[in-house]
Amino acid sequence: MKFVRSFCMALAMYSKLPVPQVEWREENMAYAMCFFPVIGVCIGLLMFAVLALANLLALSRALTAALLTVLPLAVTGGIHMDGFCDVADALSSHAPKEKKLEIMKDPRAGAFAVIACGAYLLLTFGLWNDAPLGEADCIALAFCPVLSRGLSALAVVTFRGARRDGLLAAFRDASDIRVVRIVSLLWIAAAAGMMLLRAPIAGGAAVAAAGLSFLHYRLMSYREFGGATGDLAGYFVQVCELACLAAVVLVGKIGGLL
Repeated sequence: MKFVRSFCMALAMYSKLPVPQVEWREENMAYAMCFFPVIGVCIGLLMFAVLALANLLALSRALTAALLTVLPLAVTGGIHMDGFCDVADALSSHAPKEKKLEIMKDPRAGAFAVIACGAYLLLTFGLWNDAPLGEADCIALAFCPVLSRGLSALAVVTFRGARRDGLLAAFRDASDIRVVRIVSLLWIAAAAGMMLLRAPIAGGAAVAAAGLSFLHYRLMSYREFGGATGDLAGYFVQVCELACLAAVVLVGKIGGLL
């Protein structure tokens, strides 16, 4: 039952998917990060559903791109985008680490957060509009949300925390670290393996982009904030998925020129 409660807590906390509500207790959070990538699986499956619907109804490429841009936000409720915007505000302040952490805790959105969010959505829409949508490319793209969340879960129990309180600290302190690390690595290996097996070129580019995003997350979070936070975890998920999409589009364009 503990695994079931952790499953429900992960989906209730990080998505809008309908699951039974569980009590906010440490024992229910012990394995929550193990199930974080399940949300990525749901996003990937829904991506195929959107593409099938677009093909059935002969939707325009622009409308299809718009639906695919909005899809992750609809599933997650924008929780990761919220973190991305908070980090954008903090980084744009060029303030000391302590001040940046205070800025991220401010519930109000600053000008830089709005600009960063608009730019992110515009880039995502443009990339989806140009993305190759062959079977191999779609498989690679469908596994990107799984890979990003597997890496994010691994970071929760691996990276140093920037502060002792907050959402990420709560999940890290309550987690069975050994189990979460093993399961996260299995998710990462499974997602990356499928991407490389079914789409060697597009999948390889996306996996490389995810790896670089993870390295950026580690270096930037330690340098700018002294460690990871919940907002930075959300920032990573958004940056990783955008980087993966950009990588697939780039190799598709290069392949078209050869």
